[in-house]
Amino acid sequence: MQIFKSVSLKPYNTFGINVSAEFYAELTHEAEVQELCSDPKLPAKKNILGGGSNVLLTKPVAGLTLRNCLKGIAVLEENEEHVWLQVKAGEIWHDLVLRSIAQNLSGLENLSLIPGCVGAAPMQNIGAYGVEVKDTIDEVTAWHIYDQEFVSFKNSECRFGYRDSIFKHGLKNKVVITSVTFRLNKSHQLNTSYGAVQQQLDLMGVSVPTIKSVSDAVIAIRSSKLPDPKQVGNAGSFFKNPTIPRQQFLDLQERYLTIPSYPVSDDMVKVPAGWLIEQTNWKGYREGEAGVHSKQALVLVNYGKAKGEEIWSLSEKILTSVKEKFGIELEREVNVW
Repeated sequence: MQIFKSVSLKPYNTFGINVSAEFYAELTHEAEVQELCSDPKLPAKKNILGGGSNVLLTKPVAGLTLRNCLKGIAVLEENEEHVWLQVKAGEIWHDLVLRSIAQNLSGLENLSLIPGCVGAAPMQNIGAYGVEVKDTIDEVTAWHIYDQEFVSFKNSECRFGYRDSIFKHGLKNKVVITSVTFRLNKSHQLNTSYGAVQQQLDLMGVSVPTIKSVSDAVIAIRSSKLPDPKQVGNAGSFFKNPTIPRQQFLDLQERYLTIPSYPVSDDMVKVPAGWLIEQTNWKGYREGEAGVHSKQALVLVNYGKAKGEEIWSLSEKILTSVKEKFGIELEREVNVW
């Protein structure tokens, strides 16, 4: 195990922001997690980095940055209905989705092509096309940096919310997620009603969907709308879809007849942030090397040499204009360092 000084994090974040980590190490074995987090000679401040697909780096990163590269997948339990898979945090998320489909296990197919590693899935409670990962997570195991022990969190202890969890707030940079246990289904209950999934299946000529065809549809939709981080730096959806009181939505609907929405409860409504941003004329906007993607207004992009501060500044302007036009305060989905 090696610890490096002044390492550029540009290869390790999908925005491609070039900032340096004061100290940097890669975790490949759980014993290294304990060692690095308990060594008094190392900086007390620890920064946990996975695939770097949901982070905006705005300044040099002080302390020790630990990149989670733990690998391994094991079947813990199986019965007539479910299979419990324990997956190490450094596994690539999309690879796990494809593996589960190949094994005819459902639950993750709507989450195809989401970038990043498995360890970030519970932290963000990743979701797409009507599915959230919390619905498949049984348990999360992590090393507690300050208590110096491995701890396990059952689903109910993770405090999952919309793109949110205890790992994003109360336990942020206090634990290193080492594995996630998923409960996947042998029987398939497909979710094709959200967004354009059913429409894409129709275009593909699929009359009897399977978990593989649903995954293929999601991949096609995401590929058509979202830029490849290898081509254009980005972190996917930069903002959360806001949830507002129904009366506020009805008031907005009187002025904006085509405003889309998704019911959340009897008195709350979710409005697509991308639509709000597009209505304030930011879609396709470019300011130097930073910009808003031309096909998906939710995505902020680095066209080559943008600094994290420039992307942050652009996001601030978007927040302000949406607030002024619609009275809605958007919230960033991306973690800002």
